[in-house]
Amino acid sequence: MTREGNLEAPTRHPIDWRGTDFYDEASAFKEMERVFDICHGCRRCVSLCQSFPNLFDLIDATDDGEVHGVKKDDYWKVVDQCYLCDLCYMTKCPYTPPHPWNVDFPHLMLRAKAIKFKQGGVKAGEKFLASTDVHGSLAGIPIVVQTVNAVNRTRTARKLMDSVLGVHPDAWMPEIATQRFRWSAEKPAATVVTNGERTPGKVAIFATCYVNYNEPGIGHDLLKVLAHNDIPYVLVEKESCCGMPKLELGDLDAVAKHKEANMPVLAQYAREGYAILTAVPSCTLMFKQELPLMFPDCADTLAVMEAMFDPFEYLVARQKDGLLKTDFKTALGKVSYHVPCHGRVQKIGKKTEEMFKLIGQTVDVTLNTVERCSGHAGTYGVKTPTHPIAMKIGKPVFKAMAKDEPDVISSDCPMAGHHIAQGLREGGTPAKALAHPLSLVRKAYGLA
Repeated sequence: MTREGNLEAPTRHPIDWRGTDFYDEASAFKEMERVFDICHGCRRCVSLCQSFPNLFDLIDATDDGEVHGVKKDDYWKVVDQCYLCDLCYMTKCPYTPPHPWNVDFPHLMLRAKAIKFKQGGVKAGEKFLASTDVHGSLAGIPIVVQTVNAVNRTRTARKLMDSVLGVHPDAWMPEIATQRFRWSAEKPAATVVTNGERTPGKVAIFATCYVNYNEPGIGHDLLKVLAHNDIPYVLVEKESCCGMPKLELGDLDAVAKHKEANMPVLAQYAREGYAILTAVPSCTLMFKQELPLMFPDCADTLAVMEAMFDPFEYLVARQKDGLLKTDFKTALGKVSYHVPCHGRVQKIGKKTEEMFKLIGQTVDVTLNTVERCSGHAGTYGVKTPTHPIAMKIGKPVFKAMAKDEPDVISSDCPMAGHHIAQGLREGGTPAKALAHPLSLVRKAYGLA
């Protein structure tokens, strides 16, 4: 078989995570050896993350420079560096299906992570970090929130988190919100429902753990923008974590539990004609891709997949339907905007960039778009062993974001935004401000 690459769009196969040999280590290692050999002969993905340099270093250190000489136990040095950004699959690999070689590196790494989790190889601290709805439960409790945030900023607490949870003392960590988004969201005024050709005329908001517990202002900004455009909205009646942090650990049973909590609720909104919006790209991707691939025969999951929108995907579609207001009033100045990985792989194009350019037709916006992995990648960017690597991966992004001394830096992924801000500070070129793109759209509209 020749090495001619796939020229068609990559297609995904369902994840057979309940199959008879999915958790069989020997079977997984055999498939990893096959895929690693293909990667070894290609090496296009060497600059994406640390998985590929680790793999190629292991191969190059063998006697004959071939994959079969790599010890199977060393495969984990590759697996542990994959944070499921999906960029190798969606932007680099020429051997993804429908190519006969059928390479799906991220989902092979997911299988390996699931095996490691089943074998008890994941530490308690890692499990806690991935339980966003557990440590977020402190959000909104008076005095407790302020106390926890204050303590967590001390070097003593950070050293303790390092030893107990494996959180690097220098890594940026989100604070807990004094008021949860779901408790404080404004009720919408009654508006006329206007359906567009591309978009439903009413929205259901899935808050996400991060917006609900850490940065509720992002959610409030989204509601202000929707209200200004006469788009009626509701918050979904109840929600659980989307499951992405558990997926990254390989805890697929926990992913299934979150799915069972969310899908009956969300599917009802989908069937009632709502667009479902989440303001965190990883959560959006979970409902658009990972859960449908894990549960391809679940009608509720497929209904939610069809109704799920990135906020800017939705807003730009409304604009193309002639239903988005363009009465922008406030200039944004020089904006360095970062496209996060889990936004790029949704196959929707650069919708946030399109929105910034639309704003720039009315008020001053000088846009610098950076389309490369920041290195944060969920808990990867805060863990003690991987935080320094995350900062190294992010260096080209930090440099590109600092171009022309921006007034504000922004990313659809709020955690990536803070990671980039940290990189700029450590590089000596901090931006004047950090703001989520939804916050900047609210500002451009001049909304209080």
